[in-house]
Amino acid sequence: MASGAVAPPPPPLAGGRRGFGGRGVLLRRRLAATPMKDEPVISTTGGKEEMISHSVNVARKASIPGVSSNISNRTPVTPTPLQPPEPSDLRFNRLRPSIEKSDCKYTRYFGRYVAREAIMDEEYWIAAWLRAEDHYEDQSGDRYVESFKRKFASQEFHALKKRCGRQVGEKYTCFVAVKNDDVTRTVVNSVVGTVDLCVRHPLHGETYPAEPGNTPFYSRIYQPDQPKFGYLTNVCVAKYARRQGIASNMLLLAIDAARLDGAESIYIHVHKDNLPARRLYDHVGFKMVDMDGARQSSDLCLLSFNSMH
Repeated sequence: MASGAVAPPPPPLAGGRRGFGGRGVLLRRRLAATPMKDEPVISTTGGKEEMISHSVNVARKASIPGVSSNISNRTPVTPTPLQPPEPSDLRFNRLRPSIEKSDCKYTRYFGRYVAREAIMDEEYWIAAWLRAEDHYEDQSGDRYVESFKRKFASQEFHALKKRCGRQVGEKYTCFVAVKNDDVTRTVVNSVVGTVDLCVRHPLHGETYPAEPGNTPFYSRIYQPDQPKFGYLTNVCVAKYARRQGIASNMLLLAIDAARLDGAESIYIHVHKDNLPARRLYDHVGFKMVDMDGARQSSDLCLLSFNSMH
């Protein structure tokens, strides 16, 4: 595992606002529930049975460095993004704020961690990087994989910020799990997991949320007379932080947030052969959806959590 001197972080990127730290909502809500112990963590939509995310890259010999996976207070080597097509306020040497100064509406404490909304550009960037690591897990031997991951993460970073900033019709929230200790850490060395939540009314002609990457055409007209639902995606946990209750506690926080935003049911897709993932979601309270003969993928199945119970 890498240690010792590292390259200095890149200079701040120009322009832009600072994530969502300036929003006016000051309501704090610590959602009380008993923290849960995770099953082995795994990919939500992938076919792997091992993990939700593969670890952040720490190999010093890699062409594009990753984030240090050591939970101790070592200086991380940060994955630098491609030149951003849109303004951002990424500063990889920014120190993480205290939980009390985070101005988060939803917060869940468990063990040495806390789950909450992402509020800073650096948190969105690490969330995107974890997803890139997961996406290219099976291609670790490719000589260009680090460049592919960096491009993927850059695109996902800007798309994620755009989704979370567009609150008309659909409310997107990116939740992150961060280390909660007295050690001085940078923001990018504090994030260990992420999950996305979308809360909305169903679209005209829509019964259940579509599978990722297989969205059918619907009229972009919402049905406000129909109950809202929540949809969870991009469940990722750094490999070194697995088996510490991170995935299950992020899911429980997202479920509570969806309920408070008016969702009656919460859905998530999972690979049918991914037994550890299905055990985890069953442990949290998700059940298989009976779609009454509706066309289903041969690879994914839909699970739901009824928030009214």
